[in-house]
Amino acid sequence: MTGSPTATQPYVLLSCATSIDGYIDDATDERLLLSNDADLDRVDAVRADCDAILVGAGTVRRDDPRLLVRSDRRRAERLAGGLPASPTRVTVTGCGDLDPGARLFTVGDTDRIVYSASGGVEKTRYRLGELATVVDAGDPLDLVRVLADLADRGVRRLLVEGGAVMHGQFLAAGLADELHLVVAPFFVGDRRAPRFVGEGSFPWHPGRRARVLEARQIGDVVLTRYALSERCPAD
Repeated sequence: MTGSPTATQPYVLLSCATSIDGYIDDATDERLLLSNDADLDRVDAVRADCDAILVGAGTVRRDDPRLLVRSDRRRAERLAGGLPASPTRVTVTGCGDLDPGARLFTVGDTDRIVYSASGGVEKTRYRLGELATVVDAGDPLDLVRVLADLADRGVRRLLVEGGAVMHGQFLAAGLADELHLVVAPFFVGDRRAPRFVGEGSFPWHPGRRARVLEARQIGDVVLTRYALSERCPAD
């Protein structure tokens, strides 16, 4: 389903790091480091300012992320404000092929929500048990439905950290409000490696350019922030 962000949906911020030639990883089994310590700290601050963090099931399987706020100070500030130490962690799956031993489900004391396509709900609930709340998100899985459910749960600001399929779906559906794109100073040059989104029809094109909010060097990487909806503040 395609559309545009509405006032009732969470504010959706996409975050991604790529090589100069647009790759988000290489074709080896080891994770490619595209960022640096200073930028990772910036991302941690962005996480701490959100109500939920979402990644696709493929990212859970490949990277086994924790999706937690790392800074002791930021966790303490969230707790002092009556919030959990880290945002709610969210993933989406079409088939329910998720490992209950993944760090998303075993590390950290935060709410976990899994949105599953209708055909995978029973399998997902069986595999995860009490580790996460499993929600039927339609068949095929509907991101508008996901956002509506998150809004009902009090999520006002959602950070989408990947992977390429997830980013591509939010972008193609016109459901993203803001994009943080970090470019690392090297090339990957391997067509087997995943890129930041693939082919698709996107709302931003030569006739409708995204608005640049900021371009900033952070150590040896460059961050560009893009406004993708009218809800994005012009700071």
